[in-house]
Amino acid sequence: MDIDVVNPADGTVLGSVPLTSAAQVAALTARAERVFRSGVWAGLAPRERAAAMLRLADLMERDADLLARLDSQDAGKPITEAREGDIPGAIESIRWFAEAADKLAGSSPATAPGVLAYTVREPFGVVAAILPWNYPLAMAAWKIGPALVAGNSLILKPADATPRSVLHVASLAEEAGIPPGVLTVATGDGPTTGAALAADPRIGALSFTGSTATGRAILEASARSNLKRVSLEMGGKAPHVVMPDALDLGDARIDGITEAAFLTAGQNCTAGSRVLVHESVYDEVVSRLAAAASALVVGDPSDPATQVGPVINDAAAERILDAVDGAVARGAVAVAGGREVAVLAGGRYLAPTVLAGVDPADPILTTEIFGPVTTVQSFATREEAIELANAVEYGLQATVWTLRLDDALALARGIEAGTVSVGAYSEGDMTVPFGGWKASGFGGAEKSLAAFHQWTREKTVWIELPSV
Repeated sequence: MDIDVVNPADGTVLGSVPLTSAAQVAALTARAERVFRSGVWAGLAPRERAAAMLRLADLMERDADLLARLDSQDAGKPITEAREGDIPGAIESIRWFAEAADKLAGSSPATAPGVLAYTVREPFGVVAAILPWNYPLAMAAWKIGPALVAGNSLILKPADATPRSVLHVASLAEEAGIPPGVLTVATGDGPTTGAALAADPRIGALSFTGSTATGRAILEASARSNLKRVSLEMGGKAPHVVMPDALDLGDARIDGITEAAFLTAGQNCTAGSRVLVHESVYDEVVSRLAAAASALVVGDPSDPATQVGPVINDAAAERILDAVDGAVARGAVAVAGGREVAVLAGGRYLAPTVLAGVDPADPILTTEIFGPVTTVQSFATREEAIELANAVEYGLQATVWTLRLDDALALARGIEAGTVSVGAYSEGDMTVPFGGWKASGFGGAEKSLAAFHQWTREKTVWIELPSV
């Protein structure tokens, strides 16, 4: 059975990929285990693995325009966003982890005379990763880099909607000299292919990026099988806290809030879907944010001028429109957007939407919409801002807009999120970890040296020397 890959821009079928069955997953894991135990990859010195990974990065750079077009077509991403953001970021990830290959270190604690103790981090062997559709290659690179550099054999399942860039990178891996079976792509859906990976007892670690519901199912499968190491990066409902002095930041503040809300048509786990504004500047922020949202170019993602493309499919469009219509029916005002836009037949294009005056009990304030929609609420005190920011089950990312050090420190300390940026919408660069709190994350972090902890296990060696 095959799965069609559909272009969200116009509904055309771009091709098809196989649905990998549970039996086929078992065969792939058995092969990956044989490759790992052979030592053709895991037995190399770290710098040798690094050299191959750097060759892979060079090949990805050679094919960067093709990779950008594949992600743009599969996910409906604006081509400029893919060319200037996603693909360069994926290449940087592979290079960064390659250069970190020999930076992992164990420890050697002080012991009694005649005893030598030390710790090492070793690869699990066969590991797996399940990817989202919104950042197909960028998220793949966050997992490919540390998993392979550590010496594992990785089975990668791309989202069924967006498999083609990952398939191309797998072919580049072999061109780079990475042995066959070290990086394997298993195309398919969640209920069949993803579930088989989660349940396979030969897989020692599994990293997942996607919905909270699916993350919980993966944890259950791990508990029922071999208690594999599971790391989850899941949903978000990121707040942007705008303090009174944020006006002094000028256009950077509105530009950052607009980017956070509407990048990738809002289909982003760190999307700034809640803007919390001090009452003294509320009216101006609402006015300027509405104007900025209305000025964004909604269009064909293949057009370099397009800033907001289609949402991924009909089901997503209907879910988003229903949430907006419901909020408006309960008293909210759509100061920008709130409607569908005609661009290409067969695609679902939604105008960037800003909702003000939302009922405090409205579910749109706490539910992840995953679309080009943001709400604006007011607050009177710093403590109220923290309370509003934390009034959701998620805790992935937050942004604070202020120049005051006391406000920045208090809000960064008080907001329950894995990443809090101040003065800019950011997830940080490759040197810092990225992972969520509460229902947004579990078991590990992406990026930085901390990412290697997902893909390695620590061993203690204790040697007692005979007395003489």
